[in-house]
Amino acid sequence: MANQDLIAGIRSRLNAAADPVRAAGSQAYMKSDMPSLGVRVPEVRRITSGAAAQWPCGSFEELRGTVLDLWRSASFREERYAAIDLTGSRLARGRLEMLPVYEEIIRTGAWWDLVDGVPHRICALLQARRPEVERLLRIWSKDPDMWIRRAAITAQLGAKGTTDTALLASVLEANLADREFFIRKAIGWALREYAKTDPEWVRQFAARHENGLSPLSRREALRNLPVR
Repeated sequence: MANQDLIAGIRSRLNAAADPVRAAGSQAYMKSDMPSLGVRVPEVRRITSGAAAQWPCGSFEELRGTVLDLWRSASFREERYAAIDLTGSRLARGRLEMLPVYEEIIRTGAWWDLVDGVPHRICALLQARRPEVERLLRIWSKDPDMWIRRAAITAQLGAKGTTDTALLASVLEANLADREFFIRKAIGWALREYAKTDPEWVRQFAARHENGLSPLSRREALRNLPVR
């Protein structure tokens, strides 16, 4: 069951904040068939947070239903951003039942702005339920869907010292041969982020895969490391 008051409140406030001029530019930039309202991402977050406080979900099941209803029935891209924002609710913390929700968002969103809204949620879930989520990410890293594989690669962004380096190496190695830009960019991004915590590990990974890393991935991975 979805919280229809919350969904209606989010939509009403998003429409009130719409900027038609910015919307046209945003839709063109995203190369999206789904229209945009022209509401900036920080404002979407503010609107979603305010609406969720005014019309709170009373249970995990209601939250999950609300996220899926808002996502599936969205007419504008910002409504999908709002659905992703709702997954940050305390009701969703540590809940493995959110994984099918994240998977649906990734598979049906199928573009970087939507897909990249999910990995930090998966990262938090990995910390709470490591064995189950680790197994899934290893499977995702070999999925035919490029966006699912991108999410597996970026799932530990921000994990810092709690990064599972064996898992990170595994999901990266499964995708080194992929020629898709969004995969190569994600590999470099994941390595560059972890280099802030353990630069030597990243250097060694790059050295081990000297012939496997694409120039793009290597450049991104080593961008902020001093040249030796």
